[in-house]
Amino acid sequence: MVGGDPVAVKLLADSSASGGALSTVRVTLTDGADGARPHLHKGSAEMFYLLDGAAEVLSGDDIVTAERGDLVIVPPNMPHAFAAAPGTDADILIVITPGVERFEYFRHLQRIRLGEATVESLLEVQELYDNHFLQIPAWDGRR
Repeated sequence: MVGGDPVAVKLLADSSASGGALSTVRVTLTDGADGARPHLHKGSAEMFYLLDGAAEVLSGDDIVTAERGDLVIVPPNMPHAFAAAPGTDADILIVITPGVERFEYFRHLQRIRLGEATVESLLEVQELYDNHFLQIPAWDGRR
């Protein structure tokens, strides 16, 4: 487990555990917390399955609210972001396919939260983790 309230990430299976087929994590967000800022993956699709609660998901130009049992799939090269819906919690299973070794990326985010690394350091690892950050005014204005 990486993090805690308001954002906890349980590392379930990295790409190496699935022969490159997928990577998967379970993200728990409390009280409307942001999960990920707008970004895209050039080589992978990402699936968000809501185990419980409600989440807002940016998918391209659309912001959708997903609730328990809903599935949102984001194809490669499509901007996306996610957060718990305002005032709610969200428990989300996230699968990336084909897989990317991303566990170290989540540990890097934890180092940023702890003040051991800077937010700017993420720019240095965008290619390594296929996580390319974007500015999306519609998402920023809503959050």
